Amino acid sequence: MNRYQKIFGAGPRGLFISLFLLLLALWKKDALALPSIVDNDSIRLIVLIISIVITNVVILWSLKSLPPKFRGEYLVTTGAFAYFRHPLYGAFLSFFNFGLAFYLNNWIYIIWAVLQFPIWHLNIRYEEKLMVAKFGDEYVNYSKKVLRFFPFNFSKIFNNGISARHPD
Repeated sequence: MNRYQKIFGAGPRGLFISLFLLLLALWKKDALALPSIVDNDSIRLIVLIISIVITNVVILWSLKSLPPKFRGEYLVTTGAFAYFRHPLYGAFLSFFNFGLAFYLNNWIYIIWAVLQFPIWHLNIRYEEKLMVAKFGDEYVNYSKKVLRFFPFNFSKIFNNGISARHPD
């Protein structure tokens, strides 16, 4: 893992793909004629501001949990990394993108925000392979407990630890 990979990981490639798809959505918005989300400009602005604040809090928390100079050197599973395996990416995918989509006020942008998850899951695979190579089973076990980009595992919440199997 070189210094560039440690600091930036899959970020630049993912950002390029995300921006390309956003521009595609902007270009196709009128042709698809999808309805707006909400007509109140104030609500849209408030949602955007809240998403920006949450995104920045998660980014700062991530940088405090693991400063850039230590990336790829230590496996951190505390702080922001106790909730996201990739808190910087998660901040944008889980919070900012949806705030921006809501602000842009068309369902095509919500579709864009949702599509970011599978795209980034594919984008991040190489970075995670590097982590497995560096940290081995410790990273594999960590990845079984903590989701990549979203801070909550809803299956744990909804199942409440109860197995879906019928008891014998």
